[in-house]
Amino acid sequence: MDIARRALQESGMRILSGVQSSGRLHVGNYYGAIRQFVKLQDEGEALYFIANLHALTSLRDGKRARELTFETAVAFLALGVDPSRSVLFRQSDVPEVLELYWILGTVVPKANLERAHSYKDKVAKEIPPDFGLFAYPVLMAADILLYDTDVVPVGKDQKQHLEFAEDWATKLNVAYVPGYDPNDQAKKPGLLKLPAARIQDETAVIPGIDGQKMSKSYGNTIDLFGELKPIEKAIMSIKTDSTPPDAPKPTENQPLYDLLKVMLGPADFAAVDARWRSSGDPKTHGYGAFKKELVAAYHATFDGPRRRYDELMADRDEVERILTQGAQRARAMAAPVITRIREAVGIPPATW
Repeated sequence: MDIARRALQESGMRILSGVQSSGRLHVGNYYGAIRQFVKLQDEGEALYFIANLHALTSLRDGKRARELTFETAVAFLALGVDPSRSVLFRQSDVPEVLELYWILGTVVPKANLERAHSYKDKVAKEIPPDFGLFAYPVLMAADILLYDTDVVPVGKDQKQHLEFAEDWATKLNVAYVPGYDPNDQAKKPGLLKLPAARIQDETAVIPGIDGQKMSKSYGNTIDLFGELKPIEKAIMSIKTDSTPPDAPKPTENQPLYDLLKVMLGPADFAAVDARWRSSGDPKTHGYGAFKKELVAAYHATFDGPRRRYDELMADRDEVERILTQGAQRARAMAAPVITRIREAVGIPPATW
């Protein structure tokens, strides 16, 4: 273990993040988030949750919601999240998050929610602007702040939500802690700890098959654990331009190129990049050839986790045990935070 990693573990750094269970996990979830989650298990105390409450903003089928929550947990485990080194739980199994959601919401300016990028983007795509969608950042902030989180790995597109969480935590601290100074927290600690973002810039936004951000909402994903034929078909349908097969290819606004860069190792991508930028045999330099290489990269990376996924799906009791234990550990971490919040705002201690 290197000195930096040992220092982080000894310092008790707490890491938290989650993924919505509104659809099957896809390549963007892995490279944009879960791969980093696996690495961070060795850097501190990691908490990872399945955001099944957030999923209610778009998923209105109870049976499907329950199954997708379970499938998402299985996917986390198959991809390398280790319950002996991290805490894996369902968001809905920690009711304290909804309590903090409301208390925090009492200091949230409406103008902040109106300018949230995710809200504006979804409204622009004609998704109904209901309360759940509007108040989504407040629940996300409660997720982060409930556990005295130190570090939150997020995509670049989620950075604003973390900034909101910091601003609202500061507002609550100022409102209820006399003499609180966010620039000198050692002197007068707040009720809520201010977290820091960790953004993996090179894979912060993973393109979908149409060039937009890969998202379940846009229907442009490459699934991780679906049937193979539709997955391979999706890869072969990635949007490209009309550049002749034997000609050098442009690298800007090219989802195929960007996905190759993410999914191939450095040496393999260097060889692909050289061919991409040069003239040559259409059989090796055409978009079809590059798509086949992406299919091969998919198999090389995910065939092992797919086998593990099938094994775990056949052992539901073990997965439920892991989630139940994870929720118990998460609630134990949340307890001191919600206790001091209740005391500060004048709500009696919980009796349940």
